[in-house]
Parts: sequence; structure tokens; C-alpha cells
Amino acid sequence: MSAPSGRAVRPTPARVKEALFSILGQRIDGARVLDLFAGSGALGFEALSRGAAHVTFVESHRRTAEALTRTARALALVDRAMVIAAPAERVAARLAGRYDIVFADPPFALPYPAALFGQLRAGGALDAQTLVVYEHSSANVAPDDARFALLRTARYGAVALSFLKAAA
Repeated sequence: MSAPSGRAVRPTPARVKEALFSILGQRIDGARVLDLFAGSGALGFEALSRGAAHVTFVESHRRTAEALTRTARALALVDRAMVIAAPAERVAARLAGRYDIVFADPPFALPYPAALFGQLRAGGALDAQTLVVYEHSSANVAPDDARFALLRTARYGAVALSFLKAAA
């Protein structure tokens, strides 16, 4: 995978990615995945390699989004991947269809994206069947959002993964 270097991209550490996909297991097979704050696209491309039907990558940094498109072409995945170069908050209301899994890995300096998750739910991109994987600093507590049930939080050094489902 090619991605511009610098502060615009903060890839998920390899051991965290492996742990995540171990937790997801067979759930990834045939899934429609939304990769918000996609960066290098490591999570979305890994999902595709493990049998996801389709991944929508959302990345606000234009050069990084262009690198995602090049990677999808190089891996012959253009029919199973879509790259949107725009801020996640602007895209949330325009997404078509429901996703089975949503990866959200915003910069650690940003607060929990409650408004973004609310927009995704209101627009039908996620529902009570969607699993949301929110990556955040392990120094922060797991999100407390009455609209989402926290299923579990797994910590790996400086990184934590919180698994959420929309409340029914």
C-alpha cells in the first residue's frame, strides 16, 4: 500500500490490526465496510483481503485519498472499493445503503465522534446490526454514548478499540 508520509497518516499498528481481525472473525465475510478517517487504508484493505464484499474509504486528505485509489487499482480491487475524498462529517449524510462494519479511526486529538455516528445512524448507514469499531487512545476512557451500547474495549499499548452497536 502506498500512502503519503507525514502526520496525515497514522496507520493502525500491525498487532492491533491482527487482534481486531481475530475478534471480527467470520463476520468480515461478505460484509459491506465503511472505513472512516481511512488514512493508509490498512483496515479496509485487510477487510477486503479477508472476504469483505465492498469497502467505502473516506479520507479528507486529498493526497492520501489519491494513494488509496492507486492502491485499489494496483490490487485490482476497484470493483470492491470506493474512495471518497472528503471529511467524514460531510460525507455521513450522503452515504447510500447500510454497512455491516464501520471502522472509525479519527486523529487521537479529536473527541469521540458522537455527532458523526448520529448522522450515520440518521441516514441509515448504520443500524442496530452494524458493528462500529472506534479506535482511540488507550489513555481515554471508552465512549459513553446513550445511543450506542459498548460491547467491549480492548487495549493494546497506546491504542484502544471500542466495539459499539447502536441501541435498538
